[in-house]
Amino acid sequence: MDRKTLDFVTYCISKLARQLKLSQREVYSRLLDSGILYGYIVPSYDVLHTFSSRYLMEDLTDYMRQKGVLP
Repeated sequence: MDRKTLDFVTYCISKLARQLKLSQREVYSRLLDSGILYGYIVPSYDVLHTFSSRYLMEDLTDYMRQKGVLP
């Protein structure tokens, strides 16, 4: 993973943690365990980083719900 992708992943985890009122560690664990981190966020960086922050958070939380990571 290159530096830009790592920075983006860190940004996503931080924003999701604030939005979901969870710790960053908990968000990271959920993304990692569900396969979202390396199966979606990292390989889709080129597209995802062009989204607005609001749309990105909606997209990620919707996907987390689909994967059963969120109620």
